[in-house]
Amino acid sequence: MDPHAAAPARRAARAAAWGVGAGALVGAGTLAYAAGWEVRAFVLRHAEAAVLPPGHTPLRVLHLSDLHLTPRQQRKRAWVAGLAALEPDLVVGTGDFLAHPNAVGPVLEALDGLLDVPGVFVFGSNDYFAPSGRNPAKYLLPDDGTRYTGTARLPWPDLRDGFLARGWRDLTNRFDTLTVRGTTVAFAGVDDPHLGYDDLAAVAGPADPTADLRVGVAHAPYLRVLDQYADDGYDLVFAGHTHGGQLCLPWKGALVTNCDLDAARAKGLHRHPADSAPGDAGSSWLHVSAGLGTSPYVPLRFCCRPEATLLTLLPQA
Repeated sequence: MDPHAAAPARRAARAAAWGVGAGALVGAGTLAYAAGWEVRAFVLRHAEAAVLPPGHTPLRVLHLSDLHLTPRQQRKRAWVAGLAALEPDLVVGTGDFLAHPNAVGPVLEALDGLLDVPGVFVFGSNDYFAPSGRNPAKYLLPDDGTRYTGTARLPWPDLRDGFLARGWRDLTNRFDTLTVRGTTVAFAGVDDPHLGYDDLAAVAGPADPTADLRVGVAHAPYLRVLDQYADDGYDLVFAGHTHGGQLCLPWKGALVTNCDLDAARAKGLHRHPADSAPGDAGSSWLHVSAGLGTSPYVPLRFCCRPEATLLTLLPQA
């Protein structure tokens, strides 16, 4: 064989080998970044929504979701404890606090300073059932309806009792009302829609017209829940569950939400329905938290830092 004729083939083979090696290095670097830094790079987001009646004092609401806490996560526990320094007027917790049978004490300790603040909460599937190892690629596939309820039960009643003892209100398929800095807030909440535990009939009907602000709360932002809250006249809805997509693409964002909410609204403040505007009948503001944790079996985040949000509620003009 002519050695000169074989040279292009050798160069192509070397280029292909280099490409494979470079791809492996990039993949390893991305994995190290996602698991070693970003998953612990907690960030406080800020947002504003003009939902209060004219003349009312602004309210600062801290939205916490999806801690997925285990006893060994000291950095997360310390960061959450530090949020008490924000001195919010109200705390809204949208579930998945737990990720371990021994996490109730650590959760209550991390939230200790915030439990002196008026608060409301609901639970998510990971408060009820221990996490388990799963194929993470399943999250990129259409929901087949499988729910993982065969693992050990977690001690969520102890967590609920700890919250209630400090004055937080349980919104599991029920209404409640709080007065915060002179503003009367009417709440409706449901149990986890991802497990089908939501009892929408229990909180159906027009939102309290005498309240200054009407707020809906759920762990997972399924459209059936969001639609009912919007139709019933709730001004603002809080949810979590999506992890903001957890593994996102630069400039594109979330690929999936693990529910039937569109990926464009996987986190942050949006309108519901998506094409509605403030003042439209049958619409509301929707805030979805990307949350602070992950399953302990998939401790990765990419282009989606773990977060809490301080949402300032402003008076309407």
